[in-house]
Amino acid sequence: MKISMILDKIDDRQLFVPAFQREYVWKREDAKSLLDSLIKEYPTGTMLTWETNNPPELKGKHVYDERQGAVRILLDGQQRITTLYLLTKGELPPYYTLEEIANDTRGLHVNVETLELEYYSKIRMEKDPRWIDITEIFKKNTKAQAVIKALREQGRGPSEEQEDAIHENFSRILGIFDRDFVEQTIPIKATIREAIDIFYKVNAGGVALTDAELALAQISGYWPQARERFKKKLEALKKDGFVLKLDLIVYVLLGILHHNGSDMRKLHGVENDAPMRAAWEKLDKKVLDYAANLLRSHAFVDHTDEINSIYALVPVIVYCYDRNCDLTQTEVLKIVKWFYYSQVRRRYVNQHPAKLDHDLTIIMESPSPFDRLLEVIREERGGSIAIAPEEFDGRAVRHPLFALLRWHLKSRGAICLTTGVAIHKPMGEKYQLEYDHIFPYSQLRDNGYGWEAGRTKYALAQELTNRAILTQIANREKGARTAEDYLSEVTQRFPRGLSLQLIPEDRELWRIENYELFLNTRRKKLANSLNEWLDGIVESSTVQQGVSVADLIAEGENEDLELKETLRWDTRENTVNKELENVILKTIAAFANARGGTLIVGVKDKGEIVGLDSDYKSLGGGNKDKFELHLTNLINKHFGESFGATKVKVTFPEVLGVELCRIDISEAHKPTFIKIAAKGAQPQDRFYVRSGNSSHELTGNEAHAYIKERFV
Repeated sequence: MKISMILDKIDDRQLFVPAFQREYVWKREDAKSLLDSLIKEYPTGTMLTWETNNPPELKGKHVYDERQGAVRILLDGQQRITTLYLLTKGELPPYYTLEEIANDTRGLHVNVETLELEYYSKIRMEKDPRWIDITEIFKKNTKAQAVIKALREQGRGPSEEQEDAIHENFSRILGIFDRDFVEQTIPIKATIREAIDIFYKVNAGGVALTDAELALAQISGYWPQARERFKKKLEALKKDGFVLKLDLIVYVLLGILHHNGSDMRKLHGVENDAPMRAAWEKLDKKVLDYAANLLRSHAFVDHTDEINSIYALVPVIVYCYDRNCDLTQTEVLKIVKWFYYSQVRRRYVNQHPAKLDHDLTIIMESPSPFDRLLEVIREERGGSIAIAPEEFDGRAVRHPLFALLRWHLKSRGAICLTTGVAIHKPMGEKYQLEYDHIFPYSQLRDNGYGWEAGRTKYALAQELTNRAILTQIANREKGARTAEDYLSEVTQRFPRGLSLQLIPEDRELWRIENYELFLNTRRKKLANSLNEWLDGIVESSTVQQGVSVADLIAEGENEDLELKETLRWDTRENTVNKELENVILKTIAAFANARGGTLIVGVKDKGEIVGLDSDYKSLGGGNKDKFELHLTNLINKHFGESFGATKVKVTFPEVLGVELCRIDISEAHKPTFIKIAAKGAQPQDRFYVRSGNSSHELTGNEAHAYIKERFV
């Protein structure tokens, strides 16, 4: 479809963007690259549309009327087409509001002689008529001849070759309207669900959308208003300083509904519809506000800009949800303590889905989850989470240590050193917090700490230890006064000001020649104060985590663990094989005759997780209930109901989103035999024991001796 036709269809209300699509997130470099490719006639991708007379909820104010007949829904290519609309018309497309435009890519300029593309630079472009806002060319508000005339008036030629180039380049730019985007169309017979599935598959192969964004698209298929409901709440939270993204909400919902942090596919199915709406109602009306207020009032978090690992909010919100926001003071303080360490020790800076998996399992299973979560951080660091003075060495304000310091100083009642205003929740734009050099950089630069002195010296000048927290208005007034002058005045005006911000009060340390000694002294002061503060928030108990199923599988088969791919389905012959059931029963007997053990079904012997689907299908398209009933009947038939009730525990844990069967067998107090027939022979009692990583049959004197030693 020609670009001109695409743009016309948007204006004529024939091409729409569905509500489940994300906002416009392209950056200026993306827009520039697209226009450069179009001008040079390079490939620029395809667009995926869906022709339907039953469209999903649409972005923008337009409401579909069935009298319109079939309309086109833009599923893929929306970022490119929105960019073209912005640059060719200089206006927002009708399906977006300004709040949904993360980056306004309008204002792209082109040098009509060289076709160089750049955003406006006054120095380069103000007096050079060759640089023109490309939108003015698309709207035909300027012509090649006007540029040539302006160059002549400046006495800059142009030559005949330059004139030809300018005319040619105007034509090339306007020729973009005649370029084609290859269109792939989903047929009109497709349902909304099918269209979203195709949208998901198209995007799953690339990196355009995150897993959470793709999940949100799937959610919108069964709950069309979801995105707008979520965005409305996020706007309300934003007014109070908690700026969250839709991705985070999706992770929270995954955590609430499935106590999972990585498998977004769990949210794709329509079976989530009712539970998700109920969960969101509680989140919207109660839990999100409660969690935000908890962090503000107890952790001194006034704005999410202060948080470096935003995904630490997920376990906090899920826990508040699970407890219906009915937390004791001790529980709140344990959350706060863990939250601080999750930030300074960067718990979720990388691999956050896998870590959320682990941590949400603890939230669900542990009797004291935030004690256990703190232990996880301690174990990751080899047993210590204390902050050492040397950790401040060369660390700038972007380091998590500075965020922790800021919260600590708020907890101490620290004040701005110039205005005396408390730094916790300062009111008004002029009193927003800034982070000023105690020793001004200009003075440090002149004394050998500038960039030209090398990275190490420059890092010392920018070290967070050389920062004080001031209000914006104070920072403007302070200027570049020497540390001696400024700190002396602070001491006179606010005698406790330096102490509250943990700034050394020894005047000798304020002299520029003692700058590094000042840093060393404050590093120790900060480390000691932070550790004492964190330790004193609440007493934490050591909680050891039980070994997870994933941990067991990773360890591999041993004397206490057996892995089996299936209960009864022969994957080679592709049929039911009851001999495999006998293998399961032999293993149960062998563990009972030894010291007990664990059998996991749904895992190949080398640890590859395959799940139970084959066994489920073999039981008439069953599920875990049918599987458990079948397994229980086998156990009762061969070992008796008393054995099954007292010696065997069957559970169905999930690992990586795959359901397995875990059979825990306790050691028996009397010999356990199983009646199995060899080929062509009558069934007879057989005796098995666990030895190493396999089950062995004992016969004759060998069996007699083992039974005598083990059971008599």
